[in-house]
Amino acid sequence: QVQLVESGGGLVQAGGSLRLSCAASRTVFSINAMGWYRQAPGKHRELVAAITSGGTTNYADSVKGRFTISRDNAKNTVYLQMNSLKPEDTAVYYCNVMSSWGQGIQVTVSS
Repeated sequence: QVQLVESGGGLVQAGGSLRLSCAASRTVFSINAMGWYRQAPGKHRELVAAITSGGTTNYADSVKGRFTISRDNAKNTVYLQMNSLKPEDTAVYYCNVMSSWGQGIQVTVSS
């Protein structure tokens, strides 16, 4: 089991930016794909962005052009840079690798 710890969430005005970080307890990101998910109140958890071990990325249509997923293998950390945030981006964000999930971190975007 891998322990994942997210950080970087908070409250931001619409149009602002946040960077989420997900630190793993051991080396996993360089050999496994990982993803950022989010869950808004009353909604299902959805995939926001993913990155493969080879560095290929994919994004939900709703965040394309605004969010960027990246990885620092030396730090066992994956990032989610979120720009041009919208109120509909408000959710709890989770990182995931294999069967492990972080505890989730709140992102709130005010209008």
